[in-house]
Parts: sequence; structure tokens; C-alpha cells
Amino acid sequence: MSSKFRVSTFAISIDGFGAGPNQDINNPLGVRGPELMEWFFATRAWKKMHGMPDGETGIDNEIAEHGLSGIGAWILGRNMFGPVRGPWPDESWKGWWGEEPPYHVPVFVLTHHPRAPITMKGGTVFNFVTDGIHAALEQAKAAAGNRDIRLGGGVSTIRQFLQAGLVDELHLAIRPVLLGTGEHLLHDIDLRALGYECWKSVSGERATHVFLKRG
Repeated sequence: MSSKFRVSTFAISIDGFGAGPNQDINNPLGVRGPELMEWFFATRAWKKMHGMPDGETGIDNEIAEHGLSGIGAWILGRNMFGPVRGPWPDESWKGWWGEEPPYHVPVFVLTHHPRAPITMKGGTVFNFVTDGIHAALEQAKAAAGNRDIRLGGGVSTIRQFLQAGLVDELHLAIRPVLLGTGEHLLHDIDLRALGYECWKSVSGERATHVFLKRG
């Protein structure tokens, strides 16, 4: 079975925002952005990722666990890796996640500024790609083998890959909150014209899960 390039468990508000405004070191998801992820924070899958016991085991958790399975590589935008902008001032910033990030596979970070790869505990290696989304996807495919590649975000990065028609599957977790402002995921993107269709919708405990695929 061939690998897929997919967006999984990506949360948006009812009004379509995938992150709040004013992202910085104190607000990694933007102001009020964590409200989008409250469905995920309660699950066993999230707690296991962060070395904690317990967590809920309902529909949200089942979908979250599926979204984390079978992944051989990740692609992240630079803003998902950290709040540092412009040329890297030094080598001190190594991501939001401490010494052992939750990925455990190669991660390809899009950036305009070169940086040497960073090997972390638990099998995560951050690779920095300066020559665009197609190059990042080719490198991720080579690293993933027959496993899937997951596009982690943020919003602008997912928009770039969607507009290029490169994403095979898209799972959105729609949260019953209104952000009003922030980063809008689908503004001016015609998913139907790009060949996407919704093939499944599931109501979880704290989010409605919508699954799209490209024909």
C-alpha cells in the first residue's frame, strides 16, 4: 500500500480559524488558540504523547490515535517549530517540546534560513528545508518509506500544500467555538475545484470530525 500525505486532527473553529492571532513564545497557538485543541488535550492519546497516565478513551481519542499511527515523517512550517523569526540567532531553540519531542521520526521544517539538523531523544530528527514545499515533500517521502507523511501545520503551511494539490487526505476537527480573528484555513481556497470531497463526518465528545480526500 502506498503512503499518503495527510493532515490529521487539525482543529478549526466554527468560523474557520486554525490559529488565534499574535503567536509568540507565550501563545504558541495564538491568543485563544488552545481553545481549538481542548478536544485533544483530554484524550489518552495526547496524555500518552506527553508521558502522562489516564485520559479519555472515547470517539475523540480513537480518532486522535488513528491520526498518530503509521507515520514515517512529518512536515512542519517554521512557526510550528518555534517563535524565532528571520536568521537563526544561535542553536539554542530546539522546538516547543523539550529534549524528547513527541514525533519519534524525521521531521522536515520549512524555513528560508539554513540550519544543521538537530537530533533529539526518542528518534526525532529536525531537518531544515530551505528550497520549498516540493523539496520538503520529496525528502519526507524518502524518509517515510511506505508509511504516511503527516503535515502538522501551521495554517499558512497547510494552505500552501492544499493550493498545490499535494495533500491526499485532510481531517479537520471542528470545535464549537468562535475565534473571530486569527489565521483562516480555507479563505479563497476552492477545495472542490482542487478535487477534494468530504467522505465522512463523525461527532466526537468535544469536536466534529470531518474527513476529506482528493479524488
